[in-house]
Amino acid sequence: MYIRFAVHSKDEDSGRRQGIFQTLVDVRKAGLLYEYEIERVKEIHKWFNENLEKPSSFNRSSKPHALNKAISWYKDTAKEHIALMRELALILEGHGFDVLVLQTEKPGYIVYEDEHQITAEPYSETGA
Repeated sequence: MYIRFAVHSKDEDSGRRQGIFQTLVDVRKAGLLYEYEIERVKEIHKWFNENLEKPSSFNRSSKPHALNKAISWYKDTAKEHIALMRELALILEGHGFDVLVLQTEKPGYIVYEDEHQITAEPYSETGA
């Protein structure tokens, strides 16, 4: 099972729902977060930088300037990662965002995988 946290807004690259990391960047730039929330988001972001590999691929194409169509999913075994994502989701929900927790067995064409996550170009029927 793969899990993804997203909002209803569409991501420009993938054309799918925007993930909550990008949403938090937008909300922070808009000045909507409280100072204590900014500090907690920074702490969690630092933890992710130290405990999650940056995917090496976001598309299936071998073309150098191909659009990044793949989206990231956590493996259901990534318990710590998912718990911290839930905390980030609560921050967004406190500012009126509807955060979706999406689950699927078929995320799409997997283009990157490590111990905790995958990136996949969604199948047309993947509701991401």
